[in-house]
Amino acid sequence: MSKMIFVNLPVTDLKTSMAFYAALGFTNNPAFTDETAACMVWSEAIYVMLLTHAKWRTFTTREIPPPTSSEVSLALSCENREAVDAMNAAAAANGGVADINPVQDLGFMYGRDLTDPDGHVWGPFWMDPAAMPPGHQPS
Repeated sequence: MSKMIFVNLPVTDLKTSMAFYAALGFTNNPAFTDETAACMVWSEAIYVMLLTHAKWRTFTTREIPPPTSSEVSLALSCENREAVDAMNAAAAANGGVADINPVQDLGFMYGRDLTDPDGHVWGPFWMDPAAMPPGHQPS
């Protein structure tokens, strides 16, 4: 089996969250979706499991952070700058918040951070490693 990542996120409204992620370009895998959870697919290796709060609590007793916190920032590579901009616009138009941090434009790398309706932070970015200046480490 190839290596994959499943990002599990607690969500307040499963249908709203499914629509949000679909608007960003994720697809739903109905085989792993029911009234308590939805599997949203970004690529062959990256899956986001949206879990109702009740379902989330079957995995952990730790508290669900408030939407204003930043427990993690998840970066997603995009094909170009336009795709980064499109994802940010889709977030704003579908219940999320665009540009929660300043736009990062280093020439060879471009990124814009957003949140989903529950405050989970995503950082769509584009990068051209061949154009990276020698000795530069992206932040």
